[in-house]
Amino acid sequence: MTESSTERDPESVSRFVEHFAAQLVEAGVPRMPARVFAALLASDTGTLTSADLGGQLQISPAAVSGAVRYLAQVHLVSREREPGSRRERYRVHSDQWYEALTSREAIIKRWEDALRDGVAGLGADTPAGRRLAETLDFFEFIERDVAEIMERWRAYREQKYAR
Repeated sequence: MTESSTERDPESVSRFVEHFAAQLVEAGVPRMPARVFAALLASDTGTLTSADLGGQLQISPAAVSGAVRYLAQVHLVSREREPGSRRERYRVHSDQWYEALTSREAIIKRWEDALRDGVAGLGADTPAGRRLAETLDFFEFIERDVAEIMERWRAYREQKYAR
């Protein structure tokens, strides 16, 4: 595996990966992407190849590929070429949660637009229109706080981790 030279107990790593993956699955992440993501998080380098992931998790290359495709779509991992090789490796970044939430902002904006259209089309005075309006208000309310929280996180992270 492409890990650092620090000795680690593979059983402890495996326990963490499966435990954290189970928590992600409970939150709605599909099982295989959850396991791949947890394995990348537990990697000292934050990068693993398909072969590394397949061997560690005892899964097929197709399962790795599908999991990575999902994780890349939700901005939790990125693909990169190994220098001087055709092999890809997959990377989890230290700011993966920030990136994932930031990408959600664009999705939420599209949801808000669709909800506005729905309220206009269904009528603001109908039960469905009121329900859509309340949903829209919820997203707009959350969006304001998320933007503020993200700014506070950037400042906190810069101070704590000197980035």
